[in-house]
Amino acid sequence: MSDTSAATETSTKERSGKLGGSESRIFSRGKLIETANGLSLEEINATVSIPKASHSFWKSLIAFSGPGALVAVGYMDPGNWITSIGGGAQYGYLLMSVILLSSLIAMLLQYMCAKLGIVAGLDLAQTTRLHTGRKTGIVLWITTELAVMATDIAEVIGGAIALNLLFGIPLAVGVVLTVFDVLLLLLLMQVGFRRIEAIVVTLILVIMAVFVYEVWLAQPNVGAVFAGFIPNSQIFGNGQLTMALGIVGATVMPHNLYLHSSIVQTRNYDRKDDREVSNALRFATWDSNIQLTAAFVVNCLLLVLGAAMFFGHGDGLDTFTSLYNALGDSRLAGPVASGALSTLFAVALLASGQNSTITGTLTGQIVMEGFIRMRIPMWLRRVVTRVISIIPVLVCTFAFGGTESALDNLLIYSQVFLCIALPISMVPLVWFTSSKKIMGRKYANPLWMSILAWIVVAVLSGLNVWLIVQDIQQLIAFLRPLPL
Repeated sequence: MSDTSAATETSTKERSGKLGGSESRIFSRGKLIETANGLSLEEINATVSIPKASHSFWKSLIAFSGPGALVAVGYMDPGNWITSIGGGAQYGYLLMSVILLSSLIAMLLQYMCAKLGIVAGLDLAQTTRLHTGRKTGIVLWITTELAVMATDIAEVIGGAIALNLLFGIPLAVGVVLTVFDVLLLLLLMQVGFRRIEAIVVTLILVIMAVFVYEVWLAQPNVGAVFAGFIPNSQIFGNGQLTMALGIVGATVMPHNLYLHSSIVQTRNYDRKDDREVSNALRFATWDSNIQLTAAFVVNCLLLVLGAAMFFGHGDGLDTFTSLYNALGDSRLAGPVASGALSTLFAVALLASGQNSTITGTLTGQIVMEGFIRMRIPMWLRRVVTRVISIIPVLVCTFAFGGTESALDNLLIYSQVFLCIALPISMVPLVWFTSSKKIMGRKYANPLWMSILAWIVVAVLSGLNVWLIVQDIQQLIAFLRPLPL
């Protein structure tokens, strides 16, 4: 046994001993609230069979593929759509390099998440709680729950708007209907985690197919698209820089760091065999990078769509409805405009929201179990989170007469909690994965990776402070005209 495996096993045994024995949890069957001191998402931990390391590369890759898709969903959620399409409509292909940089940062952070879960056998919330304490764990749990709810607000708004565009359902009614996606989640939990992964991958492919088709119709300038991947000093113009920072800030989501460190543990490999641990990390990295590449392609397609169809005459395309209408307006989208393009856009928006629903619920369970060691049924967790999330959306909907622009503004302001939670998630992630005591000599981040990761943390933290200031200024301007 290697020093890494030995250290991991010892750490797990010590933790189990402190928290209640080898079963490592106190389970009260039939109760809504239970104490969770064991494995991350214990009901699905190590439930997916994988072939032995001697099998072919492709069989192993297929077996390990799935967790990366659930993570990639967060990089193409409704909150990213406006910034990417708006960036293309305003500045053409200039910001393609920003999407590329954001995706590379995502790959680095998600690799470290996968490594923490596979090597240490703990998710990020569990590891943080283990090295801090109960009071700190409660504070971190509250902060992270607010971030999860902020993400949920984006899903509620995206789903409600999609239902309005597709079926004419009033926004307030659509917001309430999003509560019932708990029925979808309950159904999915009955069919097994592997099938959940397959459904998520299918929805991602639907989203990608929609935008590939729409971009193909738009006939973009291919040379200009590839030239956009080369960084240009024009990015540092006032408007361009603001949009670029918005794209970066909307890309890396804190909940993905907790989610990935947990769901990579769903594969059933021998945690005590260093060869199998290395193999699991290798294929988890392949899975993550492939799926994040798919998210990168989707975000590029969004920006290319905005640039090819609306550059030079796309002012005011800052809401989902305005984009929906523009795709059917020949004066804006040109001769390819049609109702079918608009409908496909709304279908992709609905698919994106449902994908995020699944990952948001799993993340909420992970941080609750990890930070405060409490577990509730997943259906109850989904209902409570969604009901709390729709309250500000309903208030905003009724207060402003059901206008979508008010909901889009709320979506922007909800990102403040994501800005606060991201550094809180990134700092311990880099710290833990750089520690030889936690990861062992073999798996601890090499010096160059640690330096690069800390630079990323510093840059993204600074960016998020800047975004908080911008959001607060916009909120003050938004509320000022309101009667007291």
